[in-house]
Amino acid sequence: MPRAIWSGTISFGLLNVPVKLYSAVARRSISLREIRESDGARIRHRRVAEGTDEEVPYGEIVKAFEVTPDRYVPLSKDEMSALAPEKTRAIEVQDFVDLDQIDPIYFDSPYYLGPADGAEKAYSLLAKAMQESGKVAIARFVFRNKEHLAALRPGDGVLTLTTMRFADEVIAPSDLEDVLPQKQAKVAAKEVEMAEQLIDSLTTEFDPGAYRDEYREELLSLIERKAEGKDVLTAPATEEPKATAAPDLMSALEESIAAVKDRGKGKKAKAQPKAAKPGAKKAPKAAPKKRSSGKKAKASK
Repeated sequence: MPRAIWSGTISFGLLNVPVKLYSAVARRSISLREIRESDGARIRHRRVAEGTDEEVPYGEIVKAFEVTPDRYVPLSKDEMSALAPEKTRAIEVQDFVDLDQIDPIYFDSPYYLGPADGAEKAYSLLAKAMQESGKVAIARFVFRNKEHLAALRPGDGVLTLTTMRFADEVIAPSDLEDVLPQKQAKVAAKEVEMAEQLIDSLTTEFDPGAYRDEYREELLSLIERKAEGKDVLTAPATEEPKATAAPDLMSALEESIAAVKDRGKGKKAKAQPKAAKPGAKKAPKAAPKKRSSGKKAKASK
């Protein structure tokens, strides 16, 4: 059973709600070691002073800021400790905002907040009130010796806490040279209509279980096959997709929409009931319908 990784108190106004913090994600990354290819010897990394082969004990290492190449401002452990945020156990709510006002680019790591022993009623009250108001709490708290900005929001009776990036940590598109187009290209209304039609044809309900980490699965499969002594074939290099040229946009959109429709027909065909087994009683045939001379109208969306 997962254990709480931090405990503290949600504080806003005169209301204090003791809570416990739990990780909301389980990292599925595969841990790989470094070895020498010729004999499988494990590679070890040492802390060595530059220009020498002398290994430096951890206790003699301090942090430093590089002002210019090869010129540093050293910061002692006492100086770093004095600047560390105060180790408070409070999640201090500063404001309540609407969720749609927060750009997802500000979100970082998600956690669950559960009630501490004896705080169940206050916790349920806060979760219910936030659910009814539709608001998200913006708060500050100190976690792992660092002050964090966080968003608290309710969901299925449970409060979640997501750490956030501060405003000066997010790069504006205008600060990047190649993000914004150098010149505004003219887009025809028909092209926009076709692009919207393609988006509409690919629109569905979000199902997180439908998306898998295919690289991780293939890497695990590769490791298992090699561990069993099986031969592993190297996949041929794939070509990078070429950008669609402006004159070909309409034809590319039309072909894409047609491909999505064909894929939809294929799914319907697979969903059809299987043919009856030999010996099974056949249903009586219905009288043949008269063919209509006119074309069927396409179903509107």
